Amino acid sequence: MDLDKAIRLRKSVRKFSSKKPDWRDIIECIDSARYSPIAGGNYVCNFILVDEKEKINKIAVATQQDFVAKAKYVVVVCSNPGRLVNAYGKEGEIYSRQQAGAAIENFLLKIVGSGLSTCWVGHFVEDEIKNLLDIPSDSNVEAVFPIGFELKKAIAHTRREALKGKARTKKAPIDLDRILFFNKFGQEEMVKQKKLRD
Repeated sequence: MDLDKAIRLRKSVRKFSSKKPDWRDIIECIDSARYSPIAGGNYVCNFILVDEKEKINKIAVATQQDFVAKAKYVVVVCSNPGRLVNAYGKEGEIYSRQQAGAAIENFLLKIVGSGLSTCWVGHFVEDEIKNLLDIPSDSNVEAVFPIGFELKKAIAHTRREALKGKARTKKAPIDLDRILFFNKFGQEEMVKQKKLRD
């Protein structure tokens, strides 16, 4: 799928069909995370693919979001900033979170391109998920992703058309002029540079 289409079609899906995805497709989506920017060559993210129903139900409780339990698979992303902190001091924690965000976005765009759906869940009781999945105490749980096929009734024509190369893109969530400034925060227009005389 064209990258622009994937970016515009990415959305949060909370209603999944009963059809079970092929776990190998999810592995391919996770693989795309390896190509995100990596500070100092130190990759810090791990992806845990969960298909055990009992664990998925417990993850749903930890997120306090019932729709998570409806997914056939859940991916939990965690990171360990240890090596980056050793290399860069306290700023390594920031680099670790930046790397996780970049890796997750690669993963999300690949999810769209594969015809799967998910929702970025950032609210959860971290200790419960760590205990359930044996995640080391020095790692951070970054996010939870229930994965499935979007419920047929909820699928807009845009997804099918995108796969055929005729996407109608969704409206951007916010106006560009609200988030874009030039040369300094708050400056809404590009100021013409004065020409220097020869």
